[in-house]
Amino acid sequence: MSVTAETAVETVAGETAGSTGGRAVGGDFGPLVRQVRAAGLLERRRGYYARAAAGNVAATVGLWAAVWWWGASWWVLALAVPMALVSGRTGFLGHDSGHRQIAASHRVNRALGLVLGNLLLGMGRGWWNDKHNRHHANPNHVGKDPDVGEGVLAWTHEQAARSRGALRWVQRHQAALFFPLLLLEGFNLKVGSLRFLRGRPRREQLLEGGLLTAHMVGYVGLVFTLLSPGKAVAFMLLHHGLFGLHLGSVFAPNHKGMAMPGAEDRWDHMRRQVLTSRNVRGGVVVDWLMGGLNYQIEHHLFPGMPRCNLRRARPLVREHCAAVGLPYTETGLVESYRLALGHLHEAGAPLRK
Repeated sequence: MSVTAETAVETVAGETAGSTGGRAVGGDFGPLVRQVRAAGLLERRRGYYARAAAGNVAATVGLWAAVWWWGASWWVLALAVPMALVSGRTGFLGHDSGHRQIAASHRVNRALGLVLGNLLLGMGRGWWNDKHNRHHANPNHVGKDPDVGEGVLAWTHEQAARSRGALRWVQRHQAALFFPLLLLEGFNLKVGSLRFLRGRPRREQLLEGGLLTAHMVGYVGLVFTLLSPGKAVAFMLLHHGLFGLHLGSVFAPNHKGMAMPGAEDRWDHMRRQVLTSRNVRGGVVVDWLMGGLNYQIEHHLFPGMPRCNLRRARPLVREHCAAVGLPYTETGLVESYRLALGHLHEAGAPLRK
């Protein structure tokens, strides 16, 4: 279950408030919640989500129609670019259902997550929610946040020092390899979803696994029906490569290079979320490409807030952070990538000695 603003307040109230600049940050979160709620920013935005879902369905149908129309030409591969962007929008909606932003009912949000994730994207709702909610609970905390766990990339010197075999070479050059590796993320999401189902309850395996299978059969069948075998394979590779690059480019600059709490740190909810998150400014274009998740500080403080309200919450959160003496980090898009890649380069330093 995603952490809502209300449960966040209860969590902070039960923790030892951290101190920043001589003021108790934990005790100051409650007034911010009341201010945000009074502004109506925690209320459901059903109209927005209805329009977003309808627009996404229309765009998806339109693009597949264009693939059919243009299928005789290799120029059809150019449609993989907007297809990847539309898949990203579907992913954003699935993300929001996982945070229970769309509907008040858990059952409705779960159903939306299964349709948007498992059926339309081939990305398991259960796998994503488990991974993403653990990230939200302890962002950038090694050993607790799976996004900075040991894997292909190293996020700390200690992880790099423990790498073996081909991983040592990858992590030695991981800053340069980061964006190329994101081209594999679209496939990794599918593999991770299937692997997660092993050992899960039988009912969950049948439901989620059945929908993942339906996606795979439907997607592959549709592509090979509309395109020749060579074009079909090329289209699938390009579509999934660009989809992974798109999603990775959205999520990468939000936390990489920000504070990484250690085992001895006892940060309250507000400190834990603000100090580990970075906002990315850039106006309408960046807001659209990143789905509004470039307001990552606001999203982490209020994960149940409708995504379209994050921009409006920004000035309230920024002013509140200034009032309690808590650093509020916001950069441009290019600078955010520079910081994220700089962190990766530094983490792999032990392997370059």
